[in-house]
Amino acid sequence: MAAVHCNHLFLFLMVLSFTPFSHSISESEALLQFKASIINARALDSWRPDTPPCPPQGTTSWVGLSCANKQVRTISLFNMGLAGKIDTKPLEQLHGLRFIIMANNSLTGPIPEFNRLAALKAFYISSNKFSGEIPSDYFANMKSLKKLWLANNEFSGKIPESVTQLPILRELRLENNHFSGPIPQLNQQSLVDLDLSNNKLEGEIPEPLLKFNATAFKNNTGVCSKKLGIKCTAPSPGNSNDANDPSDVMNPPGTPNSQSPPPEDDSSSSQAKWVVLGIVIILLTLTILFKAKRPDDKLTRPTNENPDEALQVNIPGTDRKNLSSTSRNRNHSRRVGSSKGGKPVNDLVVVNDEKGVFGLSDLMKAAAEVLGNGGLGSAYKAIMANGVSVVVKRLREMNQITKDTFDAEMRRLGALNHKNILTPLAYHFRKDEKLFVSEFVSRGSLLYLLHGDRGDAHSELNWPTRLKIIQGIARGMGYLHSEFPSYELPHGNLKSSNVLLNSNYEPLLSDYAMYLLLNNTPTAKNMFAFKSPDQQISPKTDVYCLGILILEILTGKFPSQYLNNQKGGTDVVEWVRTAVSEKRVSELIDPEIAGTSAASLEEMEKLLQIGNACTEGNQDKRLDMKEAIRRIEEIQV
Repeated sequence: MAAVHCNHLFLFLMVLSFTPFSHSISESEALLQFKASIINARALDSWRPDTPPCPPQGTTSWVGLSCANKQVRTISLFNMGLAGKIDTKPLEQLHGLRFIIMANNSLTGPIPEFNRLAALKAFYISSNKFSGEIPSDYFANMKSLKKLWLANNEFSGKIPESVTQLPILRELRLENNHFSGPIPQLNQQSLVDLDLSNNKLEGEIPEPLLKFNATAFKNNTGVCSKKLGIKCTAPSPGNSNDANDPSDVMNPPGTPNSQSPPPEDDSSSSQAKWVVLGIVIILLTLTILFKAKRPDDKLTRPTNENPDEALQVNIPGTDRKNLSSTSRNRNHSRRVGSSKGGKPVNDLVVVNDEKGVFGLSDLMKAAAEVLGNGGLGSAYKAIMANGVSVVVKRLREMNQITKDTFDAEMRRLGALNHKNILTPLAYHFRKDEKLFVSEFVSRGSLLYLLHGDRGDAHSELNWPTRLKIIQGIARGMGYLHSEFPSYELPHGNLKSSNVLLNSNYEPLLSDYAMYLLLNNTPTAKNMFAFKSPDQQISPKTDVYCLGILILEILTGKFPSQYLNNQKGGTDVVEWVRTAVSEKRVSELIDPEIAGTSAASLEEMEKLLQIGNACTEGNQDKRLDMKEAIRRIEEIQV
């Protein structure tokens, strides 16, 4: 009888192991399952089972993640060279997940099952290779969705009717696909950004959408509207009954098996799913147990060659009191390292010791995790045993630079002193390896603040804060141009990912004055200055980059100028220039700040005009840096 009871207990425990259970899989395991579905995932090397994705300090040790309350809130895998058909089912275990950014990769297949993540506020999957029709009821349960970017893919069929059921939708970007049929009746008052251009849509534009410019509908040969000056050449099918045919909702053309998911009380189907999931979990656990533990990545590990932006991550603040020694002489660099015969070897040269002194051995003992690959080189995070948190960049293609030249330039950068300039802390030089060490900045990049999950910062990115950021950037640029008057490019790489923000939203410029070290190398072409329309590089090229930043901050749009192929984002220069010529400047302002006073709106429009003048294609007509700064300083809250 006892044996029978034991068998029953064993069977009961086995059943429990396959029963739906909210904590049956951790966030770490879920993310690793998700990663396993991706091809060419070298950019995610920091996603390892021996480190938590959200450490207790509230930061993250895995690239591309943002955490809140010890839960993953944002997955940002922008431009990381990822490919394959992704599996979103493991992400259902991330109960705090609200934002997904996977734009500019090579992901394929039908649209992933993001609709299983009902709490999502935004997902960006533009500029991939997704294809096929999207089920008409796909978005029916995504009531929290505010931003939906599917542009530059190969989607076809009708635009799903369920987009009309998204009550707080703000941004809908479907341009450059193969969508056909009528435009849905999008009645949401919250909708402020729409682009349906370059598809195969037809019929009359619905009345609620006539508030948008005609460019939102261009290159759809069958779309028409007298109000927008798009001639109707055929009877409009936009109000035909078949657009709302219930059979289309359940079975859109070409998707015979796209019925709504079965109800949750379908026990046989549900049990089968959980049995399969349980088997997967067991296999994954065995794999982790028997796989040899990978040693911590050191600073000499090979770099990830995917050309994505080097990302800052939230690292605990540095406790400077724990440092071994401190010197207050800014003009005297410290050389730290082991020595043989009195000569330093494998040394780290500290060029700015106001923050304390540390050695290369401290960096080498710390686990280095890949943050990404920027235009100038790979970026790593290092948290040393004494609590120092730094960002380390490996600078590429500088092998032709002599040590004396490199040392002189690093000392010069280390001597800079301006509240809007991120001064380097130290460097390491070898013929085939140059490391550039700087301090962590608390809020990360302006790029992320503007276009990622703002979290608590959302309400603080108001007009006074944005003006403060722009004026701080301008002052930093003025300082660089006065410190390096003979340089062709005193900055050369000014863009929102290279503007870091401290806890008070004070901007600090990074990745500046590198052109001298990178001149005549392929890497120099990755600097943002080389994406300007200038035929000749000069200090006025920096003015163009400043203008792009002004337009980006005021409109809230991601500039297509940042992308190598300029596919995706918004051509802010052309968009603003057209609106200015048509006297529609007020329409350009980000709705987040447009609702302020009339006086403030007037100041915003003045600043937009400055940004427009800074991005003039002809250098002779473009503002110089001093004049641009003077005008920016005159803008008031």
